[in-house]
Amino acid sequence: MAGLLLSWATAGFSQAGYWQQAAKYQMEIDFDVEKHQFAGRQTLIYQNNSPDTLVRAFYHLYFNAFQPGSMMDIRSQTIADADPRVGSRIAALAPDEIGYQRVNSLTMNGKSAPYSTEGTILVVELPEPILPGGQATFQMDFAGQVPVQIRRSGRDNAEGIAYSMAQWYPKMSEYDYMGWHANPYVGREFYGIWGDYDVKISIDKDYVVGATGYLQNPEEIGHGYTEKEVDRKGKKITYHYLAPRVHDFVWAADPDYTHTTFEREKDMVMHFFYQENERTQENWEALPGIMDKAFDYINARFGVYPYEQYSFIQGGDGGMEYPMATLITGERNLVSLVGVSVHELMHSWYQMVLGTNESLYAWMDEGFTSWASAEVMNHLRTIGAIPGEPQANPQASSVLGLAAFRQSGRQEPLGVHSDHFNTNAAYSVAAYVKGSVFLEQLQYIIGKAAFDRTLKRYYETWKFKHPTPNDFIRIAEKESGLELDWYKEYMVYTTKAPDYAIEEVAEDNGGTVINLRRIGQMPMPLDILVTLDDGTSTLYNIPLVIMRGEKPRPEGVENYKVLPDWAWTHPKYTFSIAVPTNRIESIVIDPGVEMLEDDRENNTWLKSDN
Repeated sequence: MAGLLLSWATAGFSQAGYWQQAAKYQMEIDFDVEKHQFAGRQTLIYQNNSPDTLVRAFYHLYFNAFQPGSMMDIRSQTIADADPRVGSRIAALAPDEIGYQRVNSLTMNGKSAPYSTEGTILVVELPEPILPGGQATFQMDFAGQVPVQIRRSGRDNAEGIAYSMAQWYPKMSEYDYMGWHANPYVGREFYGIWGDYDVKISIDKDYVVGATGYLQNPEEIGHGYTEKEVDRKGKKITYHYLAPRVHDFVWAADPDYTHTTFEREKDMVMHFFYQENERTQENWEALPGIMDKAFDYINARFGVYPYEQYSFIQGGDGGMEYPMATLITGERNLVSLVGVSVHELMHSWYQMVLGTNESLYAWMDEGFTSWASAEVMNHLRTIGAIPGEPQANPQASSVLGLAAFRQSGRQEPLGVHSDHFNTNAAYSVAAYVKGSVFLEQLQYIIGKAAFDRTLKRYYETWKFKHPTPNDFIRIAEKESGLELDWYKEYMVYTTKAPDYAIEEVAEDNGGTVINLRRIGQMPMPLDILVTLDDGTSTLYNIPLVIMRGEKPRPEGVENYKVLPDWAWTHPKYTFSIAVPTNRIESIVIDPGVEMLEDDRENNTWLKSDN
C-alpha cells in the first residue's frame, strides 16, 4: 500500500526540485443518529517528500470552531459585515448543539505522541523525527459531535437534510515549501495533502449516504446504489468508500434522500441525492441531462475530469465543493440549481484537481471557477439547455462589478490571506470577482487562442501538484511568448487598476491624431476600435514595452493594426490614422469590456458629441 502511495505521489514532476507530501488515510466511524455523535479510528501513513526533517505535526479539528468563544465565533461577531449564516449563532449553541473533535489517543510508529488541542488545531510533538524521504504511521482514536448546521458542516440544515459531513475528521495539515499551514479555522478556505482515502461509515440502516469516492459494497447497501432493493439486516449498515488521489473526503446522510444516477460515456457516473418534494422534483429530474452537457463542454475546454464519479448532494448552506462531490441547497428554480451545480463542479478543476493553497490564493480557485462557470452557463444558454439569452461577453458583469466596488474604498489586494481580510465583502470581491477579472484581462492581453491553450496546459501540467500564482503565469508566458510578470505583480500585490482616456481627437493634414492618457496606476495594453461612417472598423492594439511582444490578430477581426509600444512610465500616447476626422463615427477603448477601468465614460469618443 505504501509503495503504491509513493508511486503516484512522486511521479510526473517535471519541475526541477518540486516535491509534495503524501498521505494515506484509513478511517472507520460508528455514528449515533440519536446523539449526533460518532467514534472513530484513523490510521494515517504520512510520507515526508520534503528536504526537511519534521519534529512536529499539526492536525485540523474543524468542528471545534462551532463552540462559543472560538476564534470563528468571535471573528463572526466582531467583523464589520458578518456572514448572516453565522453572526452570533455559534455563541448561542447549547452543549448538545456544539461541534467538537476530540482526540483520545495518538501514536506514531507505535510510540505515544504527546499532543495538545489549541482550538481547531491539534499540536503534536513527534516522538521521533520524520527524516527527508521518511515515512510515519499515525494511529488515532477520536470522537466527534456534529454541530447544528451553521456554516458548511452540520446537522439539520435549513432544508431539513439530516447530516452535511464536511471537515468531520482530524485532518493532517499540509506542509510545503512554505512550511506548515496550520491555520486556525475561522470560516474561510482549506488546503490539504494529496492522499488515498479508505473510509467506512457505520450508520442507521435507513440513512442514505452520498460521499466522495467509490462505494465498495453496493450489494450490501442498496439505497439507489443497486437496481434492486437490499434486505438490510440489523440496526446499522456500513458504507465502505475508496477515494484515490484526493485531498479531502465529504459525506452527507438523510433517511429521505432520493438517489438517482446518470451514466456518462467512458465509465463516468453522476450521482444525485435530494429530498423529493413538489418544490424540487422537476428541477432535480432535469439536472442530470443538463450536467451531462456541461461535462461535455468542460472536458473539451478545460481538461478531462480524472475521476469516475461525481455526486450532487442536497445539503450544506448554499454551495460548497469537495473532491468528487458537492453539497448544495436544492430548493431552487432550475437556472439557480444548474448555476450552483456548475459552479461547484468547476471547483473540481481549479481546486479539487489542481489543489491550490486556497487559504492563501483563494482567487486562484474561486475566481478561476467563477470565470469558467460564467462561460459554461453561457454555453448552456447558447445550446438551449437552460432558458435565457447568451451574452456577447459573460464576464463583463465581473469587470463592471469590480470597478463599482473599488469606489467603496474597501478593496484589498489578492495577496492577503483569506482569513485576514478586513471585511467579508473585500474577501468575496477579491476571491470571486477580481480573481475572475484576472483571467478576463489576461485573455485580453494575450489573445483568446493563447489563453485557451494556457488554461489547458496549466491543468495538465499542474493537476495534483498545488500550483502557485507564479506557476500559472509562467504557463501563460510560455503559451503567449509574452512577459507577464508585471501583470501578476500589479494584480496580486496591489489594488491599482488601469484607467485610460481618449483625451483629444484632432484633424491633422487630412488625417486624424488621437491623443490618449493613462489615468490609472496600472499599465495595460490597449485595444482601440475605430469605426467609420461606412460601417467599417479597424482594431488598433497598443502593446506595453514590458510585454516584449503583442497578441496576434483576434479571430473574426478583419482589420487589425499593431501600433508602437507604450512605456508604462509615460502618461500620454499619440497615434495618427490616415482618415479625415469627419469620417470617424466612434473611437472606443476596450470595446469588449474586458479591461477593468474606474471610469469608462472617457473610453469613448463619438462624432455625434463633437
